[in-house]
Amino acid sequence: MTTISFQFTEEMKGYLSPGNTAFADGYQQGKQDDHYFMFHLTIRTEDVDAFLSSPEHQAEATGYLEGDLIGGRCAVEKGIFNLFVDTADLNRRQMRYRLFFTGPKGKPMTFSGVKEIQDNVGPDLWSDTTTLYTNLYNGHVEAADEPKAKLYAVGILHIEAMDFMKQLTTIRAEGGNALDRFKAVESFGKFFMGSLWEVYGPSLMPRMGAYEREIPLYTTEGVKDAEITTHPFNTADRLGLSLLRFQRKQCDDVVVIVHGLTTSSDMFIMPEHYNLVQYLLDNGFGDVWTLDFRMSNRFSYNLHRNNFNMDDIAMYDYPAAIAKIREAVGPDRRIHVICHCLGSVSFTMALFGKTVSGIRSVIANSVALTPRIPAWSKVKLSLGPLLTDYVLGLEYLNPYWRREPGWSVGKLIGWFVSFFHRECDVPECHMLSFMWGTGFPALYSHENLLDVTHRRGGDLYGGVSVNYYRHVNKMVKANNTAVKFNPADPRYRMLPDDYFQYAADIETPVLFVTGENNKVFTDSNIVCHRRLEQIAPGRHQLHVFPGYGHQDVFMGKDVAKDIFPRFLQFLQENRN
Repeated sequence: MTTISFQFTEEMKGYLSPGNTAFADGYQQGKQDDHYFMFHLTIRTEDVDAFLSSPEHQAEATGYLEGDLIGGRCAVEKGIFNLFVDTADLNRRQMRYRLFFTGPKGKPMTFSGVKEIQDNVGPDLWSDTTTLYTNLYNGHVEAADEPKAKLYAVGILHIEAMDFMKQLTTIRAEGGNALDRFKAVESFGKFFMGSLWEVYGPSLMPRMGAYEREIPLYTTEGVKDAEITTHPFNTADRLGLSLLRFQRKQCDDVVVIVHGLTTSSDMFIMPEHYNLVQYLLDNGFGDVWTLDFRMSNRFSYNLHRNNFNMDDIAMYDYPAAIAKIREAVGPDRRIHVICHCLGSVSFTMALFGKTVSGIRSVIANSVALTPRIPAWSKVKLSLGPLLTDYVLGLEYLNPYWRREPGWSVGKLIGWFVSFFHRECDVPECHMLSFMWGTGFPALYSHENLLDVTHRRGGDLYGGVSVNYYRHVNKMVKANNTAVKFNPADPRYRMLPDDYFQYAADIETPVLFVTGENNKVFTDSNIVCHRRLEQIAPGRHQLHVFPGYGHQDVFMGKDVAKDIFPRFLQFLQENRN
């Protein structure tokens, strides 16, 4: 059989910038600072049939990169290109570029770029196939090592229209006779166009995968070798809440973990992966508590319309919870808090609003005192509560709606949302993207989750009334600042109108963490850290996790390797 080689030349141009983590920020800053960047590559495979039949669709990339950030023009020493690689999303493929080269002063460097080929709402085929999200790393970094690699610069490159037309003229096949070469080009064209059709072609009915519960609801099987006890308590506004205590030994440092809206303690004790509670117990923190406060999906009152806001949580839930823990551990133990999402917003409101004290350290994920959200989320946040409460007359939003028996308004909404979300066949995942953030999916990357975690979203997330969204919306409109929901209400007179009011007084160090690909609260914690640095320089810390989003920072399959060691480092720094 005749072997035919195949090649084409591609040129992409854009801007990169050091000191950023988000691609769009790196592009804008790079454009402002004139850090122009480009590459000129020849993509070549010696056997086009093998290239098309292999799942990696891998070819060699040769050529050069050019930009002032790398000292001018640098030859590609080793380059790999992958075309239309399958991902964990049903309707998403990736084009991947990995280029090793030598930068200034003989320093090895790596260019890593990806094109996300995914059919989102609106016409996006051209933008997807011509937009390359780019990371520059110090050192020669393989794909598996990127999460721990030292990031040098980020940004975005594009194919310009005229360059694309020129690229089409560079397609070459070599070997065999003219008919063999023609068939090789034809095969490549069919594969290329067929792959695009699989992603962007119309589909009438959204798919829904079968579901049978694999992991018991509310199980504690994920935590081994610990005494597990439940500690109920009441708030001053007469709600019954609870804490779970996981104790292996007496410890001078007690860790309290706080979930976000629609979730519960279950997100920290999942048996399918090495979870946070187990990790802390195994690494010297022998007394760990998880708090189910009024946002927990374990409480039935979230399936009824209510007027709770985050001032209620800051004023009532956390003081009562800390008092209950103090009652059990005594007054001298150091208490550390790890909090997530609106649990993080509300707890930092309690800390900076001075309703809780005696906290040794805090780790706050995704968002804290400066909620920032994508543009489409702002639209949903402004209209959603009104439509839910007063137009549709719904008591709550529920990710499980589409699987409920019978017919209901909620089930129709679930079907409608799934019509636009073709990235997977899990309707709960679609609804979560509708309820939170902007993306396909929004809360996490499918690649970061075990399949069983992805499938059991209806158990890990629950229904919720929408009044909390109104408070978030007010904060977003208040210059992305945590503010009191109703300053005129005398019940909240002990709370500050602006939760930065006492920021200079709060000596508790906070580690602000977030995923690089956060599609729910974007760069909220980066901005919060920046504001607090101006108020109390050096007191707080920031860490951005490459490849992670909002929820997968806790629920991802590899978090014990990628995330938790950074938490542990911060906790150990604050044990004394």
